[in-house]
Amino acid sequence: MDAPAGVIYTLIVSAEHRPLYFASNVYVERLDVHDFRGARERLRVWALAGGEVKSWTSDRVRDSARRSLSFRQDQIMEPAGSMGGTFSVQPIGPDRCRLTVDHAFTSRDDSPEGMAWLERNVAAATRSDLKNVRFLAERWNRLDELLLSFEESARVKGPAELIHSFLYDVESWPAHLPHVRRVDLTEPQVGVQKVAMALAAADGTVQDITSVRLCFPHAGRIVHKETTPRKLVAAHCGEWSVVSDEDGVTVTSQHHVVLREQDVEQVLGRGAGLEDARRQVRAELGAESLQMLYLAQQYAESAVRVL
Repeated sequence: MDAPAGVIYTLIVSAEHRPLYFASNVYVERLDVHDFRGARERLRVWALAGGEVKSWTSDRVRDSARRSLSFRQDQIMEPAGSMGGTFSVQPIGPDRCRLTVDHAFTSRDDSPEGMAWLERNVAAATRSDLKNVRFLAERWNRLDELLLSFEESARVKGPAELIHSFLYDVESWPAHLPHVRRVDLTEPQVGVQKVAMALAAADGTVQDITSVRLCFPHAGRIVHKETTPRKLVAAHCGEWSVVSDEDGVTVTSQHHVVLREQDVEQVLGRGAGLEDARRQVRAELGAESLQMLYLAQQYAESAVRVL
């Protein structure tokens, strides 16, 4: 990769940003840190493998001196019997380095079918992740322009359970949201939603977008990641959170985006730049979130009157 080794290392060790930086990762939750320096940590990971949403917990050890990151799953992704490996960054010049990912795994019950699935899908996911890291790393001096994070929120005088129910029921959105033309939903596991949407853009065009949503009703959270992102976007993930207090409920929509620089002029016209793309994506996602917040508020407050 044509980037300094320190840049690559920073990208691969950032656990909270892995869903944005790694194509296969949907959501990562830090469970605990094992030492005072923070070099050892335990993570819960949800990721796509072979079109399926898999989950596991993993211990990670960071070695900044060697620029390496080793990991080993303890609650293991099926159909693996064991899974571990190492990311290592080797400088080969002041602004050039090599990123190597090694995996070591076994198949549960020594199943040949399981081993074939693992070999195929671990390799495919790793190649996709390396491609994403290269995209970001080779634009390291413009990352502040390419990355966009923001949130919208609203106060609601209504039950948190009704708000979460409205946000969870994505199949009903076409009846309430004019920009959502179609929703196809599958739920392969409880709390895991794979969603295909047809969304109308401001210019009247319709985009097909796919995403994965992980729903945590007891925590009042729904996290999501677009697996087929919209125009101008290379990666997009976010979260809906519903937090109660003594005066009501705060509903927040968070967004984290990587812009697709090479599409800016094609979508926005000759002479357009990253600042134009930032404004366009911020306005589009912000408007969608505010509309959803308004409808969730209306739904909850009209169902039960809270004094």
